[in-house]
Amino acid sequence: MTDRRPNDPSRRNERGRERNRSGSRKFSTAAPSERTRRADPARLVAFEVLRAVSADDAYANLVLPGSIRKHRLGRQDAGFATELAYGALRGQGTYDAILGQCVDRPLDQLDPAVLDALRIGVHQLMAMRVPPHAALDQTVGLARAVIGAGPSSLINAVLRKVSRRPLAEWLDELVGGMEEPVRVSSLKFSHPEWIVRALRQSLVAHGRNVSEIDNLLQADNAAPEVNLVALPGIGTLDEVLQAGGRPGDLVEDSVVFAAGDVGRLESVRSGKVRVQDAGSQLVARALAAVELDSGGGKGESWLDLCAGPGGKAALLGAVAAQGGHVLVANEPAEHRAALVRQALDAVPSHVWTVRVDDGRTVGAAYPDGFDRILVDAPCTGLGALRRRPESRWRRKPADLVDLAPLQRGLLSEALDTVRPGGVVAYVTCSPHPAETTAVVQDCLRGRKDFSLLDAGAALDAVSITGALNAGHESTAQLWPHVHGTDAMFLALIRRSRH
Repeated sequence: MTDRRPNDPSRRNERGRERNRSGSRKFSTAAPSERTRRADPARLVAFEVLRAVSADDAYANLVLPGSIRKHRLGRQDAGFATELAYGALRGQGTYDAILGQCVDRPLDQLDPAVLDALRIGVHQLMAMRVPPHAALDQTVGLARAVIGAGPSSLINAVLRKVSRRPLAEWLDELVGGMEEPVRVSSLKFSHPEWIVRALRQSLVAHGRNVSEIDNLLQADNAAPEVNLVALPGIGTLDEVLQAGGRPGDLVEDSVVFAAGDVGRLESVRSGKVRVQDAGSQLVARALAAVELDSGGGKGESWLDLCAGPGGKAALLGAVAAQGGHVLVANEPAEHRAALVRQALDAVPSHVWTVRVDDGRTVGAAYPDGFDRILVDAPCTGLGALRRRPESRWRRKPADLVDLAPLQRGLLSEALDTVRPGGVVAYVTCSPHPAETTAVVQDCLRGRKDFSLLDAGAALDAVSITGALNAGHESTAQLWPHVHGTDAMFLALIRRSRH
């Protein structure tokens, strides 16, 4: 027979419910029937984003705007949803380590929807100015509404355990006794260990000190501001500045927008003003401005070899139009080529052509070659982790190996196709030496008719400050923690005329 304790009236409250035996917990101020049973719209948007990323391999930046519109969030709620979704994705590694201390089973045995709800709850508790009771109540209410009553009880219990310590104390417990600096940085700054190692190696390869790694990782976790560019000769920044933007301090015709939906602005909807990271603006302008050995002049022919989705092509097209030049934008995938056409729509149509084909065959299609070629090569995107919060958890070390033949093939094709006296810009949104300096060195080996230009000086020449300190051994590398840009790499390669 099961042993039962005597019925002790002193353990019951005025409604006849038994009090907690330990005496350390308190009842909610609301009766169960009065507790939140609906999903707060902003938190629901964040949950939908995490679910799409987890279940469908979706990109957060593509899912989020549609979900915000579907739930008709105002500006403040949209900002909250954005921070909650992106923050939960960026902090996933740290938050999962904390949850691992509070859940009685391996996290991969949880329902994925429950795990996503928990991550949303942990981010509110650890990194947002949300009162703990509100974070718990609203997250449990979200779970009740979209997952079910049973899981909501688990979520409530786990988040209560999480809430008993601030983030600093959790981190002290997680890294206590660890001596391996890569593991410590991985846990503290929520990056996979292989990426921490890769970024440490990248800092050294580009002439910086490995001690900067924590600052770099921390910059990856900061919510990035929106950078915009007015297409030269086509757009103006007046509307964006009136809406609260401030002039960019790195590159001309740029503006920084801290909060709000820039897509509602007419200048942005028309394509005359475009969202584009300042680092991308700088590398495109550097190629357009660098002096050709042939002297240049009107009538140059330019090529964007890997043009999709079209941001750099639009900026290059606008600059080309001002100088009397023409641009070919090459993109192998038709759906991305459609995006390139859309991006170029604001540029006079006689200036540009979109080619849909493998970039490694462009030389046969254009035997006369080009004066300036941009090779914005497909890469791991390790330099844009702050803007693509889910990317750090999707990328694998094998991606570096898989992309290498394509990167070398595209750059080699560009070198074969550029005219004597012309310049090729090799660009990646990754600082990893396997995708940057190693590719350039391999493709230039044995080619005596090519030489590296001073890419750092070229960036300085088109920057407002004129002193970016981004150059190292002729190539240039921008950094989030130094320049406030994505980690764009640039090599400028000139073909001799003889």
